[in-house]
Amino acid sequence: MTTAVTRRAATDRAVCARRTVEDLLQRVRHRLASSLAAERAHYAEVHEHAVVAVDALADLAAAGGPLLRPAFCLTGYLAAGGDPEEAGIVDAAAALELLHLSTLVHGDVLDGSRTRRGKPAVHVLHSTLHRTRGWHGESRRFGEGVAVVAGDLALVYADELMAGAPRGARTQWRRLRPEAVIGPYLDLAAAAESSAAPDLPRLTALLTSGRRAVRGPLVLGASAAGRPDLTGALAHYGEAVGEAFQLRGDLLDAFGDPAHTGATAGRHFPRHKVTLLLGRAMQRDSRLRDLITEPGHTPDEIRARLLDTGVTADAEQRIAHLVDQGCAALVDAPLQPQWRARLTDMALRAAYRDK
Repeated sequence: MTTAVTRRAATDRAVCARRTVEDLLQRVRHRLASSLAAERAHYAEVHEHAVVAVDALADLAAAGGPLLRPAFCLTGYLAAGGDPEEAGIVDAAAALELLHLSTLVHGDVLDGSRTRRGKPAVHVLHSTLHRTRGWHGESRRFGEGVAVVAGDLALVYADELMAGAPRGARTQWRRLRPEAVIGPYLDLAAAAESSAAPDLPRLTALLTSGRRAVRGPLVLGASAAGRPDLTGALAHYGEAVGEAFQLRGDLLDAFGDPAHTGATAGRHFPRHKVTLLLGRAMQRDSRLRDLITEPGHTPDEIRARLLDTGVTADAEQRIAHLVDQGCAALVDAPLQPQWRARLTDMALRAAYRDK
């Protein structure tokens, strides 16, 4: 009887933790929508063209992203004992999502992606608009220019929101934000050099996605709650789960259904991008490098060679190991059981997502 009561109480606490995070995520969605709507209203009075970049961000935010980074931020904050009524943590979480939107818009230009969240990418949409309206200049450059401006604007708005966040969050923000710029350069350099160095794809993946998706938001949330003592355990968890998240993303990019993922399949292949998955595969089969860099090879050929290397099974094993490693980092951390359980569930969802 006592065991049953204890289990029921644990379940109730876990449900309460999940609902608290979900309630805060709703506030984040509202904060993003209302702040962008206010900016649009302001610039609509300036000129009709002044709202284009704002609209691009608002459309992307409304397209149904998973808010993974805000979710990890809020979970880290609440697990560290943060007050859910603190308005500043909503601003911090919303700022993280705007930083993510900035990297998506810019990254689609760098990757040559055609779609994002099931819709034309910003640069594609505006290149098409330029072409169909017969405007002067080069359509591609116009579309990419709009994307650069929209991505920069997202960074500006992210900084404005973070200004209202708790002090500890702002300290972590100063460390996190430069990685959003440095990581993509490493990505570009590795693609240009077609580097197969074993450490570079992993470092690039962590800086461009893994750390910004999991580790950074978690640590930022805990710091916002004034619990730097949790940084070590959450950083170890976030590093491992972030790598698993990125490796899953590479599998989806290579083999996923665009109708389900909302992004162009194999979009990294034509520009020689050495993803975490490709880096692991190239260690098994050096001919992959030639297949990726030489012209005339189709994405289907590259996918077939990837399958031949057995790297997909290897990646699944690596993902499972990383999830175990991340969750093990929480065992001795001073966390209440419901938050340890919540983080375990989030690790599994990040590592085994389907889009």
